[in-house]
Amino acid sequence: MTDQNNRFSSRLTFLLSALGIAVGTGNIWRFPRIVASNAGEDGAGAFLVAWITFLFLWSIPLIIVEYVMGRQSRMGTIGAFANFMGKPFAFLGGFVGFVSTAIAFFYSVIVGWNIYYFGVITFTDLPQTNQASLMLWSSFQDSLFPILFHGVAMTVGGLAIYKGVSSIEKVNKVLIPVLLGIVILSVLRAISLPGSFEGISYLFTPDWSQLKRPGIWVDALAQNAFDTGAGFGLFLTYAIYIKKRYGVVKNAFTTAIGNNLVSMLAAIMIFSTVFSILGNEMGMQQSEILEIMKTSGPAATGLTFIWMPLLFAKMAFGKPLAILFFLGLSFAGFSSLISMLELAVRNLIDFGVKRSTAVMWIVGASFILGIPSAMSLEILGDQDFVWSVGLIISGVLMAIAAIKYGLPRIMDEVSSESQGDWPFPSWWPFIVKYIAPMVGIVLVTWWMIESPSFFVTCLTQWGIILIIFYMLNGFMNKRFTNDLNN
Repeated sequence: MTDQNNRFSSRLTFLLSALGIAVGTGNIWRFPRIVASNAGEDGAGAFLVAWITFLFLWSIPLIIVEYVMGRQSRMGTIGAFANFMGKPFAFLGGFVGFVSTAIAFFYSVIVGWNIYYFGVITFTDLPQTNQASLMLWSSFQDSLFPILFHGVAMTVGGLAIYKGVSSIEKVNKVLIPVLLGIVILSVLRAISLPGSFEGISYLFTPDWSQLKRPGIWVDALAQNAFDTGAGFGLFLTYAIYIKKRYGVVKNAFTTAIGNNLVSMLAAIMIFSTVFSILGNEMGMQQSEILEIMKTSGPAATGLTFIWMPLLFAKMAFGKPLAILFFLGLSFAGFSSLISMLELAVRNLIDFGVKRSTAVMWIVGASFILGIPSAMSLEILGDQDFVWSVGLIISGVLMAIAAIKYGLPRIMDEVSSESQGDWPFPSWWPFIVKYIAPMVGIVLVTWWMIESPSFFVTCLTQWGIILIIFYMLNGFMNKRFTNDLNN
């Protein structure tokens, strides 16, 4: 079977793989800390309102666009942009693809952390004191283990995509159901803890004054994009391998809403556990608890890797739950990492590179470029910020591509070829044409004014990548191995 005619074997395996894109460490590791960072004195509910708003004003509409671009073009991000906008704009697809691949550089590092902690907690006792937990984290970060396990994560991710979609769906048929089971079990245990209701109440209580801050809207949009995968180009890549009769609208709603439910469950689990242990058992005040959640290490990494082992140590059945927690994080990370690697590999395949060669090139390059993040939490935090906001730019570019191709044309083509799909929402064309581009541009501009120094860092890195791909535009168009008119 050639790579071009390789397809997902069923709707179910495709849906599980698509959920694998959306459900990752962004849900379990990143979402709770972003919620905490944007919480007010009275609660974190205002952030949830902004976050859910962007589910319908950004993520779902753009995921539909991604599905359409991949399904109709049967090419990766570069070829899809050449198809939808014309060959002079292929370089924009290169930028979109690089954003996702740049996230994979440091994302693999985080997956490696989870693998390490899963192993350590399985074979050793949980830390019983703050000092012991901090020492475990610090000794790990001061060693070469982050680089080693970054390499392990990259290698396993490469093996998972080596044979194409057939191996991807086999992996996700196991990873996703097990992951969802682990999350549900962890949530049930967390909400049964004494004092857990205080955390749940705080999570869902809105402090409306927070909505006046531009940062909360930027974080809400970036997190929803990071959560769902909207703007990554990952759904575009997987859509290459679906049969046209599967449709796109139903799948977009299912994967996006399913993903956000997992994020909400993760937030309930973390807030319940932290408030129960720190508040109910250790007697900390709410302000102290929130300070820990917001500032536990660079990029709040300590919330998961310093405090969670300590919190599990104070629970009944804490060790098996801790093992399950870090196993779930590892599974979540792998399900998303393999989709990021597949995106980059797919683009090389479109240029005539054999899959085996493409996998080796991408895994090798990603490992090397991820080493700085493995060596420094500060660099990792910087890259997390730069490329998470870069997802907003990617989303705007995809909306523009769909507009250029023709939104009525998209709706007609998809509707005529799909079987059993939901109709396009009446609001979808309006949001894609006006709301999504406006939201993306306004928020990035707003954020630029509020944080000019961070903007310079982002603009520099984005600009370098755009210039490189623009200079390669003619070369890339000459290298396409399949007919863009198909």
